[in-house]
Amino acid sequence: MEELFEQLSPRPLADRLRPSTLAEVAGQDHLLGPSGPLRLMLDSGKLSSFILWGPPGCGKTTIARILATETNLRFVSLSAVFSGISDLRKAFDEAAMYRKSGQGTLLFVDEIHRFNRAQQDGFLPFVENGTVTLVGATTENPSFELNAALLSRCQVFVLNPLDHGAMEKIIQRAEELMGRKLPADKEGRDEIMSMADGDGRYLINLIESVYDLSGGKTLDRKGLEKILQRRAPVYDKDREGHYNLISALHKSLRGSDVDAALYWAARMIAGGEDPKYLLRRLTRFAMEDVSLADPNALNMAILCWDAYDRLGSPEGDIAIAELVIYLGTAPKSNSADTAWMRARKAAEEFGSLTPPKHILNAPTRLMKNLGYSKGYIYDPDTEDGFSGQNYFPEEMGRKVFYRPFERGFEREIAKRLAYWNELRKRKSQGERGAK
Repeated sequence: MEELFEQLSPRPLADRLRPSTLAEVAGQDHLLGPSGPLRLMLDSGKLSSFILWGPPGCGKTTIARILATETNLRFVSLSAVFSGISDLRKAFDEAAMYRKSGQGTLLFVDEIHRFNRAQQDGFLPFVENGTVTLVGATTENPSFELNAALLSRCQVFVLNPLDHGAMEKIIQRAEELMGRKLPADKEGRDEIMSMADGDGRYLINLIESVYDLSGGKTLDRKGLEKILQRRAPVYDKDREGHYNLISALHKSLRGSDVDAALYWAARMIAGGEDPKYLLRRLTRFAMEDVSLADPNALNMAILCWDAYDRLGSPEGDIAIAELVIYLGTAPKSNSADTAWMRARKAAEEFGSLTPPKHILNAPTRLMKNLGYSKGYIYDPDTEDGFSGQNYFPEEMGRKVFYRPFERGFEREIAKRLAYWNELRKRKSQGERGAK
């Protein structure tokens, strides 16, 4: 009787639209198409353990269910969020029992990255001896979140967010099921897909809401915004998405693509990133990547940071935008960074050498008698303001660490260095001639 009432109760659209074959899965043709690895694995009749890595709503659970059905494997699903060691033991024991009767088990573990290293190790013997075919699902980079032993026993397949064509396919399937067109015009239809942001599950929920709340009207963009809530950006500040976006921002700035840099910065702020983290990274960029090509970049970074501290959001966000624009349009140079690395390497190689005596302080008579400070020339008192004396250890010889680029303010620095090098050369030749 309970099952009868369950059958009569309305089923969510997402449940009714769930694909029952791989051909119905949208947006993952690179894995499920005729030459896709999962399709080939299925056609061979031999399903090995693997990890599905992709964003929410891209079909990970659905694919696992279909593969279990089409290979006649018993499907068991666990979530690492709600399951512990006892649940795993029970699943393995039951799989071993079914195996004795010739029935294989596909163990689907959602959010598998949430299991700790010891728990992940617990899968190994059961995967190795074939007690279960493990299909793990994760939204996080497996190379960071899963241990090496488990990864060595599982292939990793990357699923993509749903593109426009895949989402259109889902909308068409919903229209066939509902027996009528989605009550939204072309602009509204595009807005729904934009709101879904590549998440198929969320897209279906939006479609269901439009059918339920449209009141029989064909809705445009503004009409949809009144009845639908835009999906919050998918962004986890302590996981891979965080590092992907800051990398995208940094490289866009380095490539002087201001508009792309503004987009990635806005994505991070919209996702809830701490603006001070962003300002710290931008200040670092001013030092490392703009550097002396525009010495004012660091001043600008500190001023914008100070402005944000004084104003807060949302007014202070303009300071972030101004800094992104300034850094993106500034000339780029990493000459200071590379000069520092060369100097550090030389310091390790010649780390025990003492400075030449003429640049040592001589606060005592003994030190003067030993030759400390003897022959030192005070540069501002010279005709050129430049003595050309040697400041390197005598045993080391002169080295060149800083090599300015011919761009931005460094052009002027390069001219100064060339001028001083010429003076140094002339003074050195004059000293040799005097001798």
